[in-house]
Amino acid sequence: MRFYIDTIERMTKKTRESIARKLATWLRQGISPRRLALTLALGFAIGCIPVVGIPTALCTLLALSLGLNLPAIQAANYAMTPFQVVLIVPFVRLGMKLFAFGPQTAFNAHALLHASPLAAISLMGGLAAQAMLAWLLVAIPAVALITVTLTYLLRRVPMVAAAGSGD
Repeated sequence: MRFYIDTIERMTKKTRESIARKLATWLRQGISPRRLALTLALGFAIGCIPVVGIPTALCTLLALSLGLNLPAIQAANYAMTPFQVVLIVPFVRLGMKLFAFGPQTAFNAHALLHASPLAAISLMGGLAAQAMLAWLLVAIPAVALITVTLTYLLRRVPMVAAAGSGD
């Protein structure tokens, strides 16, 4: 910890001010009510992807490519982590009902344990694909609904509404 404090103290005042300006710009990026609502809606939806490990990278990629507020999208993503874990099984089941491709023995743990490693990987990959398709069907209308609702609510927050002049 002392290393970081010493490093900051060695920086010139001009360098510290430059970093502070860049950080402030980064934090305010995409802060208009509509952009912030879209950012949060995307973070919430992507945070529920039924494949662990994908949401953080996808949120970062989306925020950087669309000019969204990176801290806000990641905060929304991380807030959804408990829901991501809870929703894996419902998305797998919905995917199995809607998209009948691949083996349908998803929750037969005995068959999965006695299958060859290649067959088990194939089964898990098929289930993940079905779950992702089910998530996509749910996420698209959810993002639209959450964006509209949050835009309405955020326009009533004075600090956010003031930033919305460029909306």
